[in-house]
Parts: sequence; structure tokens; C-alpha cells
Amino acid sequence: MATVELATKYLSIVDELFSQESKTSLVTHQDFSWDGAHAVRVYSIGTASMNDYDRDGSGDTLSRYGTIEGLDATTQLMTLTNDRSFTFAIDRLDENETLQALAATDALARQLRQVCIPEIDTYTYGVIAGGAGNTETAALTESNIYTEILKASEVLDNALVPDTQRVILMPPSSYTLLKQSGVILQTEIAQDMLLRGVVAMVDGALIVRVPMIRLPENCGFIMCHPSATVAPMKLESFRIHNDPPGISGSLVEGRLVYDAFVMNNKTDGIYLHKTA
Repeated sequence: MATVELATKYLSIVDELFSQESKTSLVTHQDFSWDGAHAVRVYSIGTASMNDYDRDGSGDTLSRYGTIEGLDATTQLMTLTNDRSFTFAIDRLDENETLQALAATDALARQLRQVCIPEIDTYTYGVIAGGAGNTETAALTESNIYTEILKASEVLDNALVPDTQRVILMPPSSYTLLKQSGVILQTEIAQDMLLRGVVAMVDGALIVRVPMIRLPENCGFIMCHPSATVAPMKLESFRIHNDPPGISGSLVEGRLVYDAFVMNNKTDGIYLHKTA
């Protein structure tokens, strides 16, 4: 019988891992600047109590307006703690002989999608959950999940948290329970919101479905307002060096300096529901 060696063809298409873009922009803000500084302080100023005005001056205070008080002025120090980096080299012949599948620009984009963004998102969600001013622990079922969401809304309402821009971070398992509960969700979402991860609305809050691997352990859902957490990205530096000393090919380097902080006066803007 004749021997025939069949041909094998390599394609320039790369079988990429599944990945998701960052969804933290909806639950954080960038109102503070770390430009030129490694740490910043933000003041929290107290207020004075209300009194009954002493119209005829018969009271025992120096002022008819009441006892003169001083105002507390405390600060919250926020110091950047995450100074992260990566580097890898791609040999010039390796890039050429893999049909450009090892192209440096594509490899850098892949690093950001599959490594950097998941790390930053996981860290940020952990900070948000850790700074929650209200925490509830109970098993979630399709019969009680909507009630638990309403309970979270009530807590934020009583804490005077703005009723606009609220977001519910929810793992797929909780979102499945919510859909099975029979609650009618608002699913007509603008395209720009869909691209940022919003899948529906309930009780006026946006629902963002987040992979469980990026949320804290036993997280049922997190209802929060973006004003409660600041997530600075101090530095994003990415470079591709062509034929640097000692390497025939490309040297890729990246550095990210980032952090996340829950504001001291806004912890009540975060509600964490943990499963039992």
C-alpha cells in the first residue's frame, strides 16, 4: 500500500481565550487627581446641631442662636498601593515563522484583555465589597431575590443615597434566579450601556452581570452608587521595543499603577448581600 504524507496547514488565526472588557466604570468615579502625588487627602467636614432661637435672650448661652460649636475636620488618606508590571520578548523568527500570530501588538492587546483587566476588576470589586456600610447574609432563591433587592434599595433610600445611577453587580447565578423569579425586568437598554455590561434594570438600578471569578467569595449581589468609590489609574505605560540590546525581535513592557478607595462618608452607598 502506498505511503502518503498528508499536508498540515497552519492558519494565522489564533484561538483566543474568552475575555471580557472592564465593567468597573459604572460603579466607580475618577473625580480626584493623583497627578504629581503618590497619596491624596480628602477632608470630611462636620456640621452643627440645630437649636431653638432664644428670642428674648433669657437663655444661659452667650449667643441667642445657641451654644457655639466647632466643626470637625478630619481627612482620609488615600495612598496608591498597586504598582504592577509585565514584560515578555518575542523572537523575530518566531514572529515570522508563526504567520505573524506572535505579533507584538496583538500580544500586548491580549495581555491587557486576559490578564490586566481581570486583575484590576477583581481588586476593585473586592475593595467595594470590603467597604460596604451594610451587609446582609442569607441564601438567595428565586422566591426571595427580588425581595432582597428591594431591601437593599430601602437601606440606600434611608441613607439618603441618590436614587439615580445605582448599580447592582450580580454573578450569573443570581441573575438566573432573578429571571426565574417572574419579576419583569426592563431589558430595553441603550447600546452604549450594553457595551459597558448592563443587561437589565430593576427598581431603577442598572444590573451588571459579572463573572463570579471576579467577585468576592459568596457574593450574592452588590448594590452601590458610583460616588462611593474612587478608582484612580495613576499610570498606564506600555512599550514595544524593536531589537533592544540582547534581543533579536520585540521586547514588550507594561506598567500599571492603580488603586480603589471607598469614601469614609459614603460607605452607606454600598450594600453587600452575601449568600449563606
